[in-house]
Amino acid sequence: MTKHKLAVYGDVVVLHLRGKLMGGPESTEVTDEIKANIAGGFKKFVIDLGDVEWMNSMGLGMLIGSLTSITNAGGSLYLARVAGKIESVLAMTRLSGIFNTSPTVEEALTKV
Repeated sequence: MTKHKLAVYGDVVVLHLRGKLMGGPESTEVTDEIKANIAGGFKKFVIDLGDVEWMNSMGLGMLIGSLTSITNAGGSLYLARVAGKIESVLAMTRLSGIFNTSPTVEEALTKV
């Protein structure tokens, strides 16, 4: 089960995720929040994955869907604190080349 917290820093929305990204209602909630923020005029997003323990294909799908929604709105997305198992999953699926990543949320805020 994924828990998340949303914060806004200037014109950037930061989603802090934790737990397991396994799809289901929590992933739908994250997707809905991103879409609502896009509708509210936000175009810059950072998703903090530092506290995510594991991710399956549904979690990857949520990240890809988020990237697509944000890109289609003319925005940008950075994944922050991608490490360990999550980094391995992105590398194995060759998605690490699709996402912009940053070692810290602070650095991602300066790049997005």
